[in-house]
Amino acid sequence: MSLDEIRKKVIFHNSIDVWIAACSEKNTVWSNTEGYKKFISYLLKNNLNLKVFSLCAHEAGATEQEKTKFTDLLSESKDPNAATYTIKLNDASLDIIRKFDFEN
Repeated sequence: MSLDEIRKKVIFHNSIDVWIAACSEKNTVWSNTEGYKKFISYLLKNNLNLKVFSLCAHEAGATEQEKTKFTDLLSESKDPNAATYTIKLNDASLDIIRKFDFEN
């Protein structure tokens, strides 16, 4: 599902679903926890208004085993960039998200 598609559902989304949608748009693997942490660091450095959000895998709609494993791995990390955040998907935030370098 693309960022534009999830944006149509509700304004605020959890950062894991945003990460997965952004990776889907860029045809890159989303299950890399290090990539997710770099993504969150990038969003914070670009002053995106993120709020920490406690998320269990089943609350994220994680029916797939891979997504559950991904959220479990993140929850084990002490790195603040491994946290789940809420992100308001507006034009400005989508521009910032789409400028992230998914190759590194």
